[in-house]
Amino acid sequence: MPNSNAKFHSNHRGGQEAGRRELVSRSLQSAQHCLEDQDFGTAYAHYLLVLNLAPELKTSVKETFQFTLFKWAEELDSLARIQDLFNCYEQALELYPNDEVICNSMGEHLFRMGFRDEAAGYFHKAVKLNPDFADAKENFYRVANWLVERWHFIMLNDAKRNLTYLKAIENAVHSGCKSVLDIGTGTGILSMFAKKAGASFVYACELSKTMYELARDVVAANKMEREIKLLHLKSLDIEIPKHIPERVSLVVTETVDAGLFGEGIVESLIHAWEHLLLQPK
Repeated sequence: MPNSNAKFHSNHRGGQEAGRRELVSRSLQSAQHCLEDQDFGTAYAHYLLVLNLAPELKTSVKETFQFTLFKWAEELDSLARIQDLFNCYEQALELYPNDEVICNSMGEHLFRMGFRDEAAGYFHKAVKLNPDFADAKENFYRVANWLVERWHFIMLNDAKRNLTYLKAIENAVHSGCKSVLDIGTGTGILSMFAKKAGASFVYACELSKTMYELARDVVAANKMEREIKLLHLKSLDIEIPKHIPERVSLVVTETVDAGLFGEGIVESLIHAWEHLLLQPK
């Protein structure tokens, strides 16, 4: 009996495997026929089935799957089926989470629909995955120009202003402020001033996904990624000890005009004073 049972299970597994291979083969054939008929939605559904049943085929069908996805997405976009379009990209990124071409295409759709901050996140991921991907780099810089206001570039190139901030932060740190929170960090320049001045702990929050990613790149380029903790958060949402271990001794900010990113100046500073800043004895 044991041998008979083992043989039965072996035959059963063999039958299942044969059935899987047959279904995969037929689905691939059907997908090809649908592509020839320009029925991209049905072809996309067949490829989803194939990739879920036979993940070992991901590499061999990748380019054809991308082509099918993009064509189907164009149709969905023209029909204003926006949620279906996003669902397709989410499914595709579950199958190919590190595919820069799919990330870039998702970003392009988001950008055209007006979701520029979200688009920047996908473009940035595409560039991270492939630094030589010219289309993604061009898209990221284009959307960044939409999101980063002109005053920010002027501010960064204002040497007198930056020197004034640097001296003020140095004076505060040297007088005993060893933990610093930078509200609306932007590129991270004030956080880096604080760290260079000798602050032991530096935390920085930024609500904009684009500016947060830029700050990460700038901080990493200055080899401070382990010394400055960047938070993709609104300052009003920072909690102790969930996000920072304890109250800080200094708060810095350059939220000159925060309307674009929703970081209210007065509310942020009141919240910081009441909840995040050490109180004078």
